Amino acid sequence: MYMHRLSPLPVDYLQPAERSLTVTLHHGSVAQKDPCMLGFDLVTCIELIEHLEEWELKKFPEVVFGFMAPSRVVISTPNSEFNPLLRGVRLFRNPDHKFEWTRLQFQSWALETARRYGYSVEFTGVGHPPRGMENVGFCTQIGVFVKKYPLTSASAQSEKPAEAVYKTVFKAVYPSLKDEKYLRNAVVREVTFTAQIIKQSLLNHLMSEHKEYNDDPTERKSKFQPAVNCFSEDLGKLVVEKSMESFVNGNVVYIPLATIFSFPRVNRLCGTFEKLRKLVAGQVTLSSDGSAVVFSTDQEDN
Repeated sequence: MYMHRLSPLPVDYLQPAERSLTVTLHHGSVAQKDPCMLGFDLVTCIELIEHLEEWELKKFPEVVFGFMAPSRVVISTPNSEFNPLLRGVRLFRNPDHKFEWTRLQFQSWALETARRYGYSVEFTGVGHPPRGMENVGFCTQIGVFVKKYPLTSASAQSEKPAEAVYKTVFKAVYPSLKDEKYLRNAVVREVTFTAQIIKQSLLNHLMSEHKEYNDDPTERKSKFQPAVNCFSEDLGKLVVEKSMESFVNGNVVYIPLATIFSFPRVNRLCGTFEKLRKLVAGQVTLSSDGSAVVFSTDQEDN
């Protein structure tokens, strides 16, 4: 089940993210230290601590706050003061719960843990009580811990155990634009789309001029407009402006790569003009010198 929930979706391949993302699922105990748990900025323990045995709960702060030492830790746990408002709850909300704390118990534990490991902590929660019962607090209480002093890489390395104890059960690498394969696909799609829009705008402009010349050759007015109205005003103007840099020779339209590179999306994807040329080489039809995207107007007549 976790494979389906954690694996990339088809849309992730069609629209890769700019940043890389790797999802790794480990199996192990929160009472054990493992090097794979180092180097994270945030640790969330949602409805976790109440499932721990007493000996595990004693080791939990040292593993999470002392060893892992992330910048932030979020811990949630049931608020036992809310339990009388829940139907069918006699002692604990779940038969696997080893304990459920009042607000005072949780806050005392959290404040002492924060003091010992150099964190500050603030308290909040989810699940508001009914009107008139506000004194019981939230259904679930939450502690948000923030590290006061960042852990240096040297001190983290000194604590790193030599042996891994967790088992890796699943790993998924999401497609991203950091991977040249996906970047090339994205650039080719964007270049093709941009070139098609410029080409159509140029042809529309030429047809408009031809019609106006035939109607009244003494008053030739340009009615150069983008081929589609899906652009913002600024981008629409850019399409009009850049279409003038393209040209038609016989039944072939030439759209300079430099023109396409000036469009924000293409520019942001590639970064440099040389990278653009490298990524589209062999992927789109170019002029003999490789400086322009080439289209045949014969396709327009079919």
